[in-house]
Amino acid sequence: MSKQMKMGILGLLMVIPSFLLLLVIVVIPIVISFKESLTNKTGGYDLSNYQYLFTDKLMRSNIIFTLQVTIISVILVLIISYALAAYMRFNNGTTVIWIRKLYMIPIFIPSVIATYGLIQLLGNHGWVARILMTTHMGTLPRFIFDMKGIIIANLWFNIPFTTMLLGSALSGVPNSVIESAKDVGASGLRIFFRFILPLTYKTMLVAVTFVFMGVIGSFTAPFLIGPNAPQMLGVSMDQIFSVFQDRQLAAATAFFTFMLCSVMGYFYIRSMIKEESARS
Repeated sequence: MSKQMKMGILGLLMVIPSFLLLLVIVVIPIVISFKESLTNKTGGYDLSNYQYLFTDKLMRSNIIFTLQVTIISVILVLIISYALAAYMRFNNGTTVIWIRKLYMIPIFIPSVIATYGLIQLLGNHGWVARILMTTHMGTLPRFIFDMKGIIIANLWFNIPFTTMLLGSALSGVPNSVIESAKDVGASGLRIFFRFILPLTYKTMLVAVTFVFMGVIGSFTAPFLIGPNAPQMLGVSMDQIFSVFQDRQLAAATAFFTFMLCSVMGYFYIRSMIKEESARS
């Protein structure tokens, strides 16, 4: 047996455990959920559950609400995280030191505790509302039990991790590139769009993918501080399964959510394939 064949067999043996784990945890549950979603009330197979998913007014509003929250959250997380990462990369001083010390703290706070803290802070009788009432500065606008509360929670959960990813990418941008661009008279915006953004695009796409999948499948914050209607798909799925005990419709909702995440994953994988093809 040649050395090349031995290395190939060794590589295959090293991949098999990961493949089996992926098969058991991801692939098989997806196949089972898809089969369940096609099961109708009589035990046959059709698309009635998906038809209900897209024709029922409440379910349509849940889908639209979920996409709105996800897209707004992703955009805000990306803007804020990129601004923080860029500020820490290209500036020094006491402010930068404190940001580096504090921005990772939300990662170590459980989501339930953080959500409860937001209720205590921004609720109708929370700290901010009581301070405004005591100082006669008016009433606090509604944040909790609304779309705004879910978005605020998503910002809290996702900004630290996204900032860490983008900060790592920005640290790899050579200072010589930026200094050379400045020497030839390039403006700050031109440097950003022509040099910094292309060099960090891959990491930014990874961050967007993770935030999108995390937000669209979130449950804790939408369940505790989201509105009763419309609901995020994760909360709606739980209601359908536990309250109405409709396993088939819950499976259809879960598989549809998976397909939404797959669309985002497709663009990410295609971008990575194009980049590898360009390198080769």
